[in-house]
Amino acid sequence: MTSENYRDITALLDIMRRLRDPETGCPWDVKQDFSTIAPYTIEEAYEVADAIERNDLEHLREELGDLLLQVVFHAQMADEKGIFDFADVVEAISEKLVRRHPGVFTDAEIATAEEQLANWDRIKAEERKQKGETSILDGVPSGMAELQRSVKLQKRAGDVGFEWTSAEPVLDKFEEEIEEMREAMHSGDRAHIKDEMGDLLFVAANLARQMDIDPASALRHANAKFERRFRAMEHRAGGPDSLAALNLEQMETLWQEIKRLPAEQAARGYEDD
Repeated sequence: MTSENYRDITALLDIMRRLRDPETGCPWDVKQDFSTIAPYTIEEAYEVADAIERNDLEHLREELGDLLLQVVFHAQMADEKGIFDFADVVEAISEKLVRRHPGVFTDAEIATAEEQLANWDRIKAEERKQKGETSILDGVPSGMAELQRSVKLQKRAGDVGFEWTSAEPVLDKFEEEIEEMREAMHSGDRAHIKDEMGDLLFVAANLARQMDIDPASALRHANAKFERRFRAMEHRAGGPDSLAALNLEQMETLWQEIKRLPAEQAARGYEDD
């Protein structure tokens, strides 16, 4: 096999088959199954999202390849069991895309993105009924990241009108949940505290959804901002040990100094300071 062949998807499929060969393949690849590979699939999806968040398009190309490998890996394992193969995966998604875009592939007139989204949701609901699902919440994967699953559950409920019509009442509900959290904290009941914390996070996800903000993306941004500022604090203090030697009041003073600086300057580690 030469590098000239590597742009062909069949080359990737052949590589995966050889890696999984019980006699001549890679021992690690041969040992894997669906359950052991699933965490890597999720991880690669997050790495794709991270590259997009950082607008690192060169890195995005690499991460999309890693994600494609996950699809090929699962398809190869399924093929070995006689369940389906990669071609079946391609066929299934192609059929689904054509079926869910009648405005493109039939004479149906769908003029706007909003109309297409509504039509997509309607077709998905019909597909769920055909699968024998009896609740509008059926089919929401239990393995999803819980923040994303909250949004998915809320959207499904919203499809039948069970949701607030704007962000303002959700914000009121958020403030109500904060008060309930205070009461739970004062009670000292760990089970009650956990329950109220869940309610608080659930409403926060709903608030983000009402404002058309992906809560996972917002949280990634907050994590990145915290990491950038904390690293800058370490640098300003003279290193992690020096930072740890400060008391909380001193750390807070340093934190506020960092917050007042432009993000780019904090990220450079105060090279210009």
